[in-house]
Amino acid sequence: MRRWVPSREELLRSRWLAPLAHRLDDDRLWHFERGNVALAVAIGVFLGLLLPVGQFILAVALAVWLRAHVAIAAAATLVSNPLTFPPIYWLAYRIGRAVLGKPPDDARAAEIEAGAEIITASQGWLEGTWFAIQAAGPPLFAGLAILAVLGSVLGYTLAWLFWRPRRKP
Repeated sequence: MRRWVPSREELLRSRWLAPLAHRLDDDRLWHFERGNVALAVAIGVFLGLLLPVGQFILAVALAVWLRAHVAIAAAATLVSNPLTFPPIYWLAYRIGRAVLGKPPDDARAAEIEAGAEIITASQGWLEGTWFAIQAAGPPLFAGLAILAVLGSVLGYTLAWLFWRPRRKP
């Protein structure tokens, strides 16, 4: 794995990152310390659950700004991935409907699913997914916000509680 992932020094020498190299040179962004790691987990989980795209780049930018561990923040966004995406969005939709005071409507869910399948067949999976997200509307976005806040608090707390510093021999 190390042969594919660039080292800190290689990243700082990259011509693509040259304008940002001075910001990435802070030691707090790369050292495993309890506070940095817990904050990075919270950032990554929050953005991973809240945003369907672009969460990786935003997590790195926010980690640099808040001085959290950059790699951990980026890795924590993987809480939402192709395997977890459907259950997360289903749960978020259900939570959003409950919070907004709308009773579960299985007919509406079936209608959204049928529309998404038609669009997927004719235009592709990306357009079908986008249609389903838009059709779910406010309940989905409310549920995602709630899951993102709860997930980030839980991630921070667990990282803080289970952190065990290395013992020096």
